[in-house]
Amino acid sequence: MLKIIRTNSDHPDFIKLVKELDAYLAVMDGEEHSFYARYNTLDKIKHVVIIYDQEKAISCGAIKEYDPFTMEIKRMYTAPDGRGKGFATMVLSELENWAKELNYKKTTLETGKRQPEAIALYKKNGYTQIPNYGQYAGMDNSVCFIKEL
Repeated sequence: MLKIIRTNSDHPDFIKLVKELDAYLAVMDGEEHSFYARYNTLDKIKHVVIIYDQEKAISCGAIKEYDPFTMEIKRMYTAPDGRGKGFATMVLSELENWAKELNYKKTTLETGKRQPEAIALYKKNGYTQIPNYGQYAGMDNSVCFIKEL
């Protein structure tokens, strides 16, 4: 049975999934990992989504205000045994719905070029690639996207 919850970054299941994500990204990002890690802290994220499959936390994501009109998608992750089952799309959809409920007009995000599955997910869900923004400007491994809500 699937269950979707909305919570914050203090939730122990979110913390556990993000530790798995960080270990995965340390391998994928290689020497660039320390640069990205400083922008992916869990400090006081108010809007977190977790999906449970058979009572096991399997997928997560978060939104954080980027500007008064935009929420940034952060910390998207699905555990390996949950991949290819649509959980990431469910998390993304729930985050977008939450952003709309909070009256934001768009979502933006950054992912890595070494994560083709993530890039495909965002494109499949209506995200358009944009020039790298903010701290990601000039980062060759970064790919940034935006979506009007």
